[in-house]
Amino acid sequence: MSNNKRKLVIAYSGGLDTSYCAVSLSKEYDVHAVSVNTGGFSKEEIKNIESNAYKMGVSTYKNIDAVATFYNKVVKYLIFGNVLKNSTYPLSVSAERIIQAIEIIEYAKSINAEYIAHGSTGAGNDQVRFDMIFQTLAPGIKIITPIRDGKLTRQEEIDYLKAEGIDMPWEKSKYSVNKGLWGTSVGGVETLKSEKPLPSEAYPSQLEKNGEEKVTLTFKNGEFVALNGQKNKPEINIENLNEIASKYAIGRDIHVGDTIVGTKGRVGFEAAAALITVKAHHLLEKHTLTKWQLQHKEYLSSFYGMHLHEGQYLDPVMRDTEAFLQSSQKMVSGDVTVTLKPYHFTLDGIVSNHDLMSSKFSTYGEENKAWTADDAKGFIKILGNQNKIYQQVNK
Repeated sequence: MSNNKRKLVIAYSGGLDTSYCAVSLSKEYDVHAVSVNTGGFSKEEIKNIESNAYKMGVSTYKNIDAVATFYNKVVKYLIFGNVLKNSTYPLSVSAERIIQAIEIIEYAKSINAEYIAHGSTGAGNDQVRFDMIFQTLAPGIKIITPIRDGKLTRQEEIDYLKAEGIDMPWEKSKYSVNKGLWGTSVGGVETLKSEKPLPSEAYPSQLEKNGEEKVTLTFKNGEFVALNGQKNKPEINIENLNEIASKYAIGRDIHVGDTIVGTKGRVGFEAAAALITVKAHHLLEKHTLTKWQLQHKEYLSSFYGMHLHEGQYLDPVMRDTEAFLQSSQKMVSGDVTVTLKPYHFTLDGIVSNHDLMSSKFSTYGEENKAWTADDAKGFIKILGNQNKIYQQVNK
């Protein structure tokens, strides 16, 4: 590799688009490929990506293990906020892209690269997320996007690679699958239109177990610290829960949402651990947080999820919101029991030292131990006073 070539880092996934970028850019630049593991990659898959990267002519390849970083910087707050976009989607892929972009640009800066490239098209969300983060963290590094700039079709990319002697099975599989710690996205011909569901075989996990199985999730200050009594790092607990729950084909759905560029989009996903963790955590919060904590958390969590999706992770308002979410978790500790069943799960209940549903004070709908009947009558009279005045004045 000539030292006269300018140094370029490419976000390399091993797919058709990034392979085209690697081959074409290697003619002019000293190309260094990097991929970021935010979950879902086996060691064998990483080795295969590395082998293919060198076939594309890159000078070096690096894989960055960012699973723990992904959890600590993003997933933790998605759990604290019980974030499900449009009450459905746990932001599986969009959350990953943020950390991948940050890790890639930091790597580019560390090797003094002049250029950074990615294989996004001009039609989706990822181009926005990557470019915004690259521009913010390294405004002096120029961004190159051959697929977007050339408006290339898949066939044009395949023809180019074949002409360059790279003849690999590039034919697009029937379903595109993107695995990560916080879920797996699934795209296919059905998700390009509005009327059809994805067939069962499109999802990576198939039903292997019938009957029911109980699991216990232990939270400490909002973090998932143990599964079935076995303590571990939260990201490991998430992976282990997914291994158990995916055998019941839990967590399948289709998300319909608004893209950053203003179009409607539809994507299938499978996120057993994410959905179970969010729902279990939310149940524990219902027992341990006050009425007003729950109310304000709801809209701030929605705000956080939306801005994360839109690529606004680096705006300081996100750190402000994270501080609120972190503070809200001081009493969110306890065990949540969940029953796994084919294709779905149910929340059984919680045990917590901070459970506000305490029989010391009252039993809802039956008895109270903290006030008299006259206290109740006076409370109700004062509570309704403003509305009573309004109605009488404006009769």
